[in-house]
Amino acid sequence: MPKSRPSRELAPLEPSPKSWEEASEALEALVRRMESGSLSLEESIKAYREGVALVQWSRQTLASAQQQVRVLEEDMLKPFSPEADGLS
Repeated sequence: MPKSRPSRELAPLEPSPKSWEEASEALEALVRRMESGSLSLEESIKAYREGVALVQWSRQTLASAQQQVRVLEEDMLKPFSPEADGLS
């Protein structure tokens, strides 16, 4: 009977970070723990997986924020013209 391959999808973060800052702090803490050299191989792999999940969450959050900025720019940022705004 062939062995099944593990799924490439990571389990979602439990619980997900509440903010960009929280995710950033958690990622920095993981890096410090991993760089300390005090983790076992299994702990290092778990920390690495957590870090990858945090990076994925952060990328998705950043993409969402960038999209929101694009929408705002389309609606609000137009070339300034004093005549058009009745300022002259």
